[in-house]
Amino acid sequence: MKKAKDILNTNNLTKLVLALAGLLSLIAIFLVVTKQTPRQLRMSGECRSVVMVASGDTLSKLLLEQGLTHNDVNAIAKVLKSDAEITTLRADRDKLEFVRENDDAPVSKIVVIPSPWHQVELTCGEDGQWNCETVDVERDVRAVYRHGEILDGDSFYLAGQRAGIPAGILIDVYDLLAFEMDFERDVRAGQKFSVLYEENFSEGQKIDNGRVLAVSFEALRGNVQMYRFRKSDGTTGYYDADGNGAIKSLKRTPINNAKITSNFSRNRKHPVLGYTRAHKGVDFRASTGTPIPAAGAGRVIARSYNKGHGNFVKIRHNGSYETLYAHMSKFAKGVNVGTNVRQGQTIGYVGSTGYSTGPHLHYEIIKDGVHVNPMTVKLPAISNLGKEEKKKFQEYRKVLEKGIEKLEKNPTMYIQM
Repeated sequence: MKKAKDILNTNNLTKLVLALAGLLSLIAIFLVVTKQTPRQLRMSGECRSVVMVASGDTLSKLLLEQGLTHNDVNAIAKVLKSDAEITTLRADRDKLEFVRENDDAPVSKIVVIPSPWHQVELTCGEDGQWNCETVDVERDVRAVYRHGEILDGDSFYLAGQRAGIPAGILIDVYDLLAFEMDFERDVRAGQKFSVLYEENFSEGQKIDNGRVLAVSFEALRGNVQMYRFRKSDGTTGYYDADGNGAIKSLKRTPINNAKITSNFSRNRKHPVLGYTRAHKGVDFRASTGTPIPAAGAGRVIARSYNKGHGNFVKIRHNGSYETLYAHMSKFAKGVNVGTNVRQGQTIGYVGSTGYSTGPHLHYEIIKDGVHVNPMTVKLPAISNLGKEEKKKFQEYRKVLEKGIEKLEKNPTMYIQM
């Protein structure tokens, strides 16, 4: 109690209040200085300041704030446009690094950082001319392995998130598996899956995710496996365990993760007309305005309207296959009869035109003039590996599988690529 009384003594209390006031003043000054001053880095006697481009910032504004002249600004803008094809700065994405010999020295070097893997370095020569050099930052690429299992009531996306697979990688996996699977009908509790993918690091810090290297999914039709492989000519693709092309010329489900509301049937009661007739495609529920991607590359042979299909687009993919997309709310700009489209290109938007009870995509595959079930038809691969390439692929796959086995037992480890 004596110590408590001493602290509450008037003189001591006054000294304490003054000390606290002084401390708070110092903290306030520190906060103001750190908030208004760019991050300072000192390396080998140099002074470096990094500025993140903010909304309303321009190249001219940022350079003038660093003490450069209007002539310098014009020269730098010109060389950035001609040598680096940079004409504007993007707020909250681009960074500028200014280098000086010391705090009071003029700027001797400027580094424009539009991405973690690409930088543009500007230096001023003895003649006063600004020179530009582009530099690619070396990536520290690490392959990591994640695996999971579908639980009762799960979607693949939820199970993938629980397994620690990033959202962007899951989207890539969806795009790959959509050639072989229907995520509405083929996903069941107890199915196991795994993904091997890249993580990109710089100076020991993860920057972003890279490419999917291998996928395995225990689908109803059997285990689906895909491996990314670079061929001798430098091109890459995805192949199954036998070296056959895993990327098919057409997708079974153009809109990923869309719920099937009506299956292919030779004998179905039409919900609008009321009588029984064949349903020559598959209906996918989606909200009005959802983009509809082309299931495969090809040429548009019809873009029109009729009472049954409403707004529809028909694409010819080769001598055997055609696809049709119906009930669109509107067509994509630039998609007309005769237009060549690539796989995944938006050709229209979901709607409920024609004989329809609600917004959805009606999707058909026609093979040699006959309608086939998109969910069961055997789809042709874009390309398979040749004999010699298959040998190299099998050697690569065996090495990759050994690495996966080790990662499965040690989930915190990674493969240095």
